[in-house]
Amino acid sequence: METINYQTKGVCSRMIEIEIENDVIQKVRYHGGCSGNTQGVAALVRGMTVADAIERLEGIRCGFKSTSCPDQLAQALKEYLAK
Repeated sequence: METINYQTKGVCSRMIEIEIENDVIQKVRYHGGCSGNTQGVAALVRGMTVADAIERLEGIRCGFKSTSCPDQLAQALKEYLAK
């Protein structure tokens, strides 16, 4: 199992911890942000492949911001794939 710690940019949450095993998301934990929303996103992506999560979350915006906590998760996962 691999653990990723991703420093977020442009959102209320400060960091996202992601556990991945065999290209499947096992656990996501946001530090900061809107608790209910981040817990919901974390629960929804559990068991999803990295590629599927990126496809579903990338580009989601929060109000007038150019990103969101779900989009930041997608960015973290894209960084993971690029390694």
